[in-house]
Amino acid sequence: MALSQSQIQTQLQKLSPQQIQYIKLLQMNTLDFEEKMSEELLDNPALEKGDNENYDNNSEWESDGSSDNTFDIDEIVRASGGDDEAGSFRMGEDYSSEERDEMPIRSESSFQEYLVEQARATFYDEKEMKLALHLINSIEEDGYLRRELKSIVNDLAFNENTMTTADELEKVLIKIQNFDPAGIGARDLQECLLLQLYKKDYGDNEAISLAESIVAEQMDAFSKKHYDKIIKALNITEEQLKEAINEIIKLNPKPGEFGSTSSAKTQYIIPDFIVREEEGLLVVSLNSRNAPELRISSSYAHTLKAYEETPNKDKELKDAVLYIKQKMEGARWFIDSVKKRQQTLSKTMEAIVKRQEEFFYEGDESNLKPMILKDVAEAIDMDISTVSRVANSKYVETEFGIFPLKFFFSEGVANEEGEDVSNREIKKHLEEAINSENKKKPLTDDALAKIMKEKGYPIARRTVAKYREQLNIPVARMRKEI
Repeated sequence: MALSQSQIQTQLQKLSPQQIQYIKLLQMNTLDFEEKMSEELLDNPALEKGDNENYDNNSEWESDGSSDNTFDIDEIVRASGGDDEAGSFRMGEDYSSEERDEMPIRSESSFQEYLVEQARATFYDEKEMKLALHLINSIEEDGYLRRELKSIVNDLAFNENTMTTADELEKVLIKIQNFDPAGIGARDLQECLLLQLYKKDYGDNEAISLAESIVAEQMDAFSKKHYDKIIKALNITEEQLKEAINEIIKLNPKPGEFGSTSSAKTQYIIPDFIVREEEGLLVVSLNSRNAPELRISSSYAHTLKAYEETPNKDKELKDAVLYIKQKMEGARWFIDSVKKRQQTLSKTMEAIVKRQEEFFYEGDESNLKPMILKDVAEAIDMDISTVSRVANSKYVETEFGIFPLKFFFSEGVANEEGEDVSNREIKKHLEEAINSENKKKPLTDDALAKIMKEKGYPIARRTVAKYREQLNIPVARMRKEI
């Protein structure tokens, strides 16, 4: 069989190092960007922080043409130029976040550290401490230990050459389960709730003692809300059951997410933008920490100029000239990438504010319009992936609180008038309907769909179910109360 050979020519887009640098910077939040900038300042002596207003980077040196010292965003995001004022908002001055409040959030790593601190104060035997550390590292983010102790025994034997038994591990685990927060290290929900109830039981609270009996003996009936069975099995009154259930619902089903904040280290959400109303206009500002004053070192530029004017250049001097040029070019790339990052952040935030003006004026979530990444991308003539990088992990401070940019994006659903409304608005009305229902006869998804239709949102039962699940609201049977 004869083989034929053909050549197919394809054009592949290859991103330059500058473009890759810009993309990486764009997806960073303020804290990550500051860290990256600090690293760059340490790594590149040709880069300095300073006053850019009276300093012309272009006047000090010129590239030898060996590589392009600028790049065109159009190659990857089709960016348009200019930041013209539009609509009823404008760009404000950069603000210093040192003047803004910062919102503390739990650090994911601090929870494990907090447990280790308690272990050090509990276990003095070297082997017990080793077992405790292994158990703590096996606890998942929500606070549960889901691996079987037998499996952990094998891990210790094969990976750490530590011989133990499931019984020995159980004894160590019991001590860990007495740590703060209550419920930590539980193997399942039943054990988690019991651990918390045991810590609250001082022997003089009838409701807590009854709650323990319900969780220990009637967990299946309780989870299915078969209250009649519980009353009959434990020979109690409906009022006693209510008091016990009130104690149970105060418990934390995910202790790992709400550990002790007194000893836990915190991280901070630094708003990347701020939006304020001033004299009837919405003023959009970029956190000044995203707009550092960077410049190319004048001493490096003067040194380069002096080296280049030297008539006789030996190899060592040529190498020095090449090194300085590379560092200065790297500094220029970084400065250029930072400036383009600032422009893209500002244009994206402006477009979001323009689309969601009503919300930024009133703070009413029901005023949010349907908006997807494509809407913003088209408005600023950029690629969807660029808008996605900006929206991810960025925050804006408003007069109504601090919000992630992703908060402003939602799909649209047509109402009875054929107008697109945000599914966030529908979810709000759905949640209100569920909150106001008769808890002894909670509304089914079919009933909720009818209510939504009466409110002007003709959505199907399966859509109601989807939105209900997104709101973390259980089915009607699980919402039933006695």
